[in-house]
Amino acid sequence: MTPKTWFITGASKGFGREWSIAALERGDSVAATARDTATLDDLVDRFGDRVLPLRLDVTDRDAAFAAVRTARERFGSLDVVVNNAGYGQFGMVEELSESDLRDQLETNLFGALWVTQAALPFLRDQGSGHILQVSSIGGISAFPNVGAYHASKWALEGISQSLAQEVASFGIKVTLIEPAGYSTDWAGPSARRAEALPVYDDFREAQKAAPKRQATPGDPGATRAAVLQLVDSARPPLRIFFGDGPLAVATKDYESRLATWREWEPVSVKAHGSKS
Repeated sequence: MTPKTWFITGASKGFGREWSIAALERGDSVAATARDTATLDDLVDRFGDRVLPLRLDVTDRDAAFAAVRTARERFGSLDVVVNNAGYGQFGMVEELSESDLRDQLETNLFGALWVTQAALPFLRDQGSGHILQVSSIGGISAFPNVGAYHASKWALEGISQSLAQEVASFGIKVTLIEPAGYSTDWAGPSARRAEALPVYDDFREAQKAAPKRQATPGDPGATRAAVLQLVDSARPPLRIFFGDGPLAVATKDYESRLATWREWEPVSVKAHGSKS
């Protein structure tokens, strides 16, 4: 198989690092971005000039365009673009400040948008390419205390589904990866937390006592083979779950939605007005 060139944001840890290693170990090249490129030194030492470390804050649109352009100039092509950079914002909806929500959207949504827009002209010119958008089970369902995060991922889902239809004729594929909970630092050092309101203390305690949706977090390293299979597929899906558990969550959620929509269908039809 012909080696591929990847552009991966948030490559210093989590999925970004695992997928960088997976690509490099099989002979591909990777433009790996991070806020601190020193975190990528070991990859450069190990894989040499097949790694291009790039300092990037994805919220900086000009910097995102420059980084993608640099990667294209260095490697001559872009085959896989991975929008992985992001973090979790915790807090009840009432607790969120304006900056909490705006910062979450700037990174998780706009950061992915800037990189995508920067890459599209190159992908169009070569008539191929695969954009991987790292979403979440939280991109199609929602839970308490992470409303800002859900807002960013639901928005990413919508814009990516539109994108997939817009660029298919150019030979460009788009896939939303929707992971379950994994042992990354999404809820650890990278996470941000809104200032808590005491009125929600009882609710928070009840949530802690509730049965866990997923007993054991997934192993990020186990996703390496899955992401390689995905990018090597001639017909990759628009959406794919990573991990054991999201399908059950989605099934319950969507069955509930369908049941409610059907129950209220007479009211919905009445709201349409006359059909003359």
